[in-house]
Amino acid sequence: MKKSIWEEGYTKLRKELRKIRKQAGFTQKQLSEKLNKPQSYVSKYEIGDRNPDFLEVIEICVACDELPEVFIKKISRLVET
Repeated sequence: MKKSIWEEGYTKLRKELRKIRKQAGFTQKQLSEKLNKPQSYVSKYEIGDRNPDFLEVIEICVACDELPEVFIKKISRLVET
């Protein structure tokens, strides 16, 4: 069965969210504390058990000192390819 483009896009999104977390120097626990969420929140979206919604992505970017508009442009380019 052919994979959905959305599945591929979410895989790229997860990789980029993990990347900005690591670039910010945070562990999953540290980021979750900054977001006032349990550690499992970060773990679940990073491994693909859930997909963060648009507003959650913005919150994650802000917590990691990544400009949301820059992140969205980056993801848009990745999903197009």
